[in-house]
Amino acid sequence: MTVQYPNVDHVPAFAQAWNDPANTRFELPPVDVNRILAERYELARPLRLSRSQLWEMETRKARRPDLYIPYVVEQGSAAVWADQGERDGVERFVRKSRQRLWLQPDRYELILEQTRVDHAQQQVTFIGASHYPGPDGAMLEAGTGQPIFHVIHGVGGEESEPLNLWSVVFLTPRQDSRLIAPFVRMAHDGWLPGYVEIYIRDDLGVGISRRG
Repeated sequence: MTVQYPNVDHVPAFAQAWNDPANTRFELPPVDVNRILAERYELARPLRLSRSQLWEMETRKARRPDLYIPYVVEQGSAAVWADQGERDGVERFVRKSRQRLWLQPDRYELILEQTRVDHAQQQVTFIGASHYPGPDGAMLEAGTGQPIFHVIHGVGGEESEPLNLWSVVFLTPRQDSRLIAPFVRMAHDGWLPGYVEIYIRDDLGVGISRRG
């Protein structure tokens, strides 16, 4: 039996959620990757990242979040299916993983994400789902310990001066500042996102450590 997977129009779905005043949203300030590398890190050899390299990292992370955000995703829990391949520079697939809850980081739950990778815009859009048919057609149910959320990961700036971009919106009945507190702390700390550090160390083979 052929499984019929529902489709979602990712970009309008994210925009509609973002513009709903009841939902809880947060956009990290653009991260000037090379500036922060130079100011806050020790590297085993000189390195400047390109926009192309950052985008390569984002495309890999979209399919293997357990490798690039292991501090969020439970090891071995990530899988991709309903893969439509690349058409007109866009890939679409569904992703599942067990992720730490933002407000209960010692607890993991199943997260279902309908994923769109736009190579022209260099943007990955994840639309969260409460349920979705699994690879065998059996319905999967996402955890209910936190609101469903949508995320955009992207790359901006110039080829030699790339910016890491990230925004999230939680589908909440009313604004909930507790949900964005971890991201406010991330922005205040001023380090590179952990997945950029992992890409530099594991994919580029460059030793990296935080100063002080």
